[in-house]
Amino acid sequence: MSVYYETLCPFCSGFVVNDLARIFRDGLSPVVDLRLVPFGNGRVSPDGSITCQHGEEECQLNAIEACVIRLWPDAEQHFPFINCIEHLALTQKWNAWQSCFQETGLASQPVMDCYNSGYGTQLQLQYAAETNALQPPHQFVPWVTVNGRPLGDDYTNFEAYICRAYDGELPEACRGKHLAIAQQTRASRGGKIHKPDRCPCSCNAEGSTKVGRSTCLLHRGVVLTSLERHFVEKTQTVQDQMKLTK
Repeated sequence: MSVYYETLCPFCSGFVVNDLARIFRDGLSPVVDLRLVPFGNGRVSPDGSITCQHGEEECQLNAIEACVIRLWPDAEQHFPFINCIEHLALTQKWNAWQSCFQETGLASQPVMDCYNSGYGTQLQLQYAAETNALQPPHQFVPWVTVNGRPLGDDYTNFEAYICRAYDGELPEACRGKHLAIAQQTRASRGGKIHKPDRCPCSCNAEGSTKVGRSTCLLHRGVVLTSLERHFVEKTQTVQDQMKLTK
């Protein structure tokens, strides 16, 4: 399973924190080869420079997360750090991302060496090439694939696709899972097309951009505050449920 995302897209952050974390919480991780690809809707210029949809801070965090993934390839090790940063992003506290080292126990120096040496940028260019080579091309982020097959609008239903694709003995987490594909979802809603939460590939489709930074205004100001409230409330509910089950 591959997840193509960008660090400061609120919908990507919400998916990582509220949905993707279930892989580890519900016991699916042993049957999933999870690949996180932090580049998303970025752009690479002819000179090799990278422009990110949500500005320079997103480029930095994309590179930081890329370094963490390279240094600790096991998803069981790197996902808690990624999850920590994305949780901070939901409340616009991403500037405190270095606190995630202490929270997760990962060493900070190798990550900073990776980033400051420019290797993080090289990893970004590799992720850019992979993302841009997707067939069919990604239409928004988060863009999720299972065994190379894009889930499109049904990406939050990734667990059902994993369970259907797995050839071995199904883990307990797959018991009772029913695949409600996007077409069935639309049919149950009277034929209305459901558009999930996502960051479009082009800010110009739904909002303007800041000159020189390609910062999507769709996710700034009042609109972003509304999105944050939705995700923070959802995150708190999930955390409360986890506490009750302990």
